[in-house]
Amino acid sequence: QLRPVESGGGLVQPGGSLRLSCASSGFGMELYAINWFRQVPGKEREGVLCISTGSDTTYYSDSVKGRFTISRVNANNTVYLQINSLKPEDTAVYYCKFAGYWGQGTQVTVSS
Repeated sequence: QLRPVESGGGLVQPGGSLRLSCASSGFGMELYAINWFRQVPGKEREGVLCISTGSDTTYYSDSVKGRFTISRVNANNTVYLQINSLKPEDTAVYYCKFAGYWGQGTQVTVSS
């Protein structure tokens, strides 16, 4: 079964970096565009960016351009979200979604 599994979140200081991963519990991930969302308590989940099957990136949020980079390694059934120059406002639970399925999310906290 295709199920997204996120990892890589944590506590980081402003200006720091993290690399989030979205892996698939099954095969076939390479057939889907992969979306990253994030959600802050009390707010709606927002789209961040997406990578197509051809590895083209679409940004849904201007605030992450130049800081967030998405890539995919189909051989590993994994998509990576590299986040640089983290800001406190990036604090959220980050979710991966593909094939209509959501992962459980991974918490990113940016604080000094």
